[in-house]
Amino acid sequence: MLRTVVCVSGGGTNLQAIIDAVEAGRVTNVELVGVISNNKSAKALERAANHGIPGLCISPKDYEDREQFNEAFLEKLNAFAPDLIVLAGFLVKIPPAMVKEYGNRIINIHPSLIPSFCGVGYYGLKVHEKVLERGVKVTGATVHFVNDGMDEGPIIAQKAVCVEEGDTPEILQRRVMEQAEWILLPQAIDDFANNRIRVVDGKVIHK
Repeated sequence: MLRTVVCVSGGGTNLQAIIDAVEAGRVTNVELVGVISNNKSAKALERAANHGIPGLCISPKDYEDREQFNEAFLEKLNAFAPDLIVLAGFLVKIPPAMVKEYGNRIINIHPSLIPSFCGVGYYGLKVHEKVLERGVKVTGATVHFVNDGMDEGPIIAQKAVCVEEGDTPEILQRRVMEQAEWILLPQAIDDFANNRIRVVDGKVIHK
């Protein structure tokens, strides 16, 4: 069983999609061993508790500097002994040492078709605001491995979602979650857990 830790900052809808997929057997060979949030009031922690998954909060605000936080974060993460780390709406820059230690074992979900609308400043509702400002007709979501860059790691999967007339950022965000994020992320975890993907020359190859 692949020991999996999910890191999330807010409501945890992607976390719920993962939990539901594991419990329904759509994701196999995976054990959800922990949920980490930087927000003690995050609904994600409540979702974890409801399904018997250990949860903890660790926030940069509780440490004198980012270096102390990074050390503490990595220590608490390592205590779960994870095989895979999933960033499901985690709005904290993860420690560089974590990227190094867990190379090609950290995946992230981003609410756009990378390389569009990604990088510094593009997160959450802000992504969908920018999509509507630009007037593109198709957006979507991307699951990718995490590297030292911002949204620059090897792409695992993408799914397109049409932008419709009258969309608000909130409406578009919901559609992207329902039509792309909640489908892509569990599938990527299942592919990883069952050795159907590997990274070759910086690109993801599906077996």
